[in-house]
Amino acid sequence: MRTGPSAFVHGPNIVFDTPEESKFQLERSGIGEIAACFYSHWHPDHTMGKRVWETRNGDFRTWPREAKRPLVTDVYLPQQVAVDFRRWLGSMEHLEFMRERGWIRIHELSDGDTVDIGGVIVRPFRLAEDYVYAFELTDGTRRLLVAMDELNGWVPTDDIKRCDVAVLPMGICEFDLFTGDRLIHEEHPVLVFEATFAETIGIVEALEAGQVVLSHVEEMDCISYGELVQVEERLRSEGRNVTFAWDGLTVDV
Repeated sequence: MRTGPSAFVHGPNIVFDTPEESKFQLERSGIGEIAACFYSHWHPDHTMGKRVWETRNGDFRTWPREAKRPLVTDVYLPQQVAVDFRRWLGSMEHLEFMRERGWIRIHELSDGDTVDIGGVIVRPFRLAEDYVYAFELTDGTRRLLVAMDELNGWVPTDDIKRCDVAVLPMGICEFDLFTGDRLIHEEHPVLVFEATFAETIGIVEALEAGQVVLSHVEEMDCISYGELVQVEERLRSEGRNVTFAWDGLTVDV
């Protein structure tokens, strides 16, 4: 089963993005406390599960009000994400609805801001597609890169290279991963807007991360997990420490 793109970092207990299946993902993984959520961009496959903050934090039955559970989640919106949430899909209205009921706190960040959550510094930064953000997390000794989507045109800078773990989207399959046959017409506009798998591997090489997890596997590419394991083995034989994500995968940092 492949559900939507989301990642959870244990320790600071941060979730990145809430696809429609978020409630199911969190319950199945046995995740209790969530200290914060960061949104990477406005696209519906990353945001349409926002109601998870109502289902987790909303207490409709307890009375009087002062006896209710004080469950409130901090939601962080990088600068352009906040702008886009006000423009697309009523996303900000939905968040404000939940804030008014005491289920979340909304924090709008400016570019360059960092956030300290449980001793872990979270630094959002824009990618080449500048409406989308990736996140560097560090506790002073370990570094994690979380890039949920949209690597098109991105070249890793020196300050982000050589992190311990990098979580990246796989990219679309322009060519069959086994035969090399072309799967997407060379004039298809999607190749202008989306990073391909080959381009993602180029980013992996440039990053020089200790370990890379490739996520956001698209159903339209029609690749089974067994086939991805074969590709994974090939990449590792070439010296690339790459793991293809599956629902519920846990990775040590």
